[in-house]
Amino acid sequence: ILGIIGKNGAGKSTLLKILSKITAPTTGSIKIKGRIASLLEVGTGFHGELTGRENIYLNGAVLGMSRREVTKKLDEIVDFAGVEKYMDTPVKRYSSGMTVRLGFAVAAHLDPDILVVDEVLAVGDAEFQKKAIGKMQDVSTQEGRTILFVSHNMESVRKLCTKAILLENGTITYESKVENVIEKYLSVDTSSAGAEKCFELDENQKFQVTKCVLVDSKEEKKSDFDIKDDIYIRLYCISRVPISQLYGYLAIYNAQSELVWESDSLDSDKNVFDNLQKGEHIIDLKLPSNHLIPSEYTCYFNFASPALEEFQVFHLGHCLKFNLHDTFTKRGTKRNGYFSTILEWKQTNVSNS
Repeated sequence: ILGIIGKNGAGKSTLLKILSKITAPTTGSIKIKGRIASLLEVGTGFHGELTGRENIYLNGAVLGMSRREVTKKLDEIVDFAGVEKYMDTPVKRYSSGMTVRLGFAVAAHLDPDILVVDEVLAVGDAEFQKKAIGKMQDVSTQEGRTILFVSHNMESVRKLCTKAILLENGTITYESKVENVIEKYLSVDTSSAGAEKCFELDENQKFQVTKCVLVDSKEEKKSDFDIKDDIYIRLYCISRVPISQLYGYLAIYNAQSELVWESDSLDSDKNVFDNLQKGEHIIDLKLPSNHLIPSEYTCYFNFASPALEEFQVFHLGHCLKFNLHDTFTKRGTKRNGYFSTILEWKQTNVSNS
């Protein structure tokens, strides 16, 4: 299982499209041994007017399988995708999550020699992502097939892949064990991170963040905090058109590049990014005190909408870095684990009579 990682624009998706023969290379050649099944974007390879069942047979035919071969796999595909009730409904009526579930089930179960998977799995819910990663591990270890996996989620790459490459400007700049490549990627990607980061205006973006800043409760910009402090992340945004179902995603990594905290704006009662009106906006996000242990942390942001074909709307990546200190608790900087949440110890008297 080969992980392909790199910043936006590094050429990851283009590489997969070339390998899948969707895009032709300008120069050079590709040597492929075996049958390739690809899952690159929501709905790739599906015909919207055809039903889910018809699309499964269509995909099988594209892969060179007979109708009998596809029929043998049909129940397994439908069960994995969890869309049994909608198999005879046109795919254009499916939600993006249903489309991805069916698309992955088809790609993974129709006996490809090489399975190519782009970031598209991020559309699925947590349960489906877990199922998909388990299936990819089975395809690779038990069935001995090759998987090419592109993701911005380093935890998924770490769990799934056995080897990784780092792409920059369409070139492989580093190839090694997964841990080494992730470390290299994060060190490159976080080099400019600090208490504040500004981004150039891009009139072509429907939505973008122009600046992100770390501040304390007194609104002072800083990158060093005590664990008893609340930390505020302030995002300065421009919305050029309202985007349905737009949401923000935050991941926080520790000094060992481990993902320790995730949050979606969808978690709140009101998702502040959904149909954000045209104009400039300031969004504040609070990281509450007494949660993380003393360490150095990096914040990673991404903005996406399942209502859009391209899904990803704006990618900030690793943009802010802060340090946490502990001058407050008895255990101090010697605390192990991931969290420093203060737990309440309560005593109740028990009658001896």
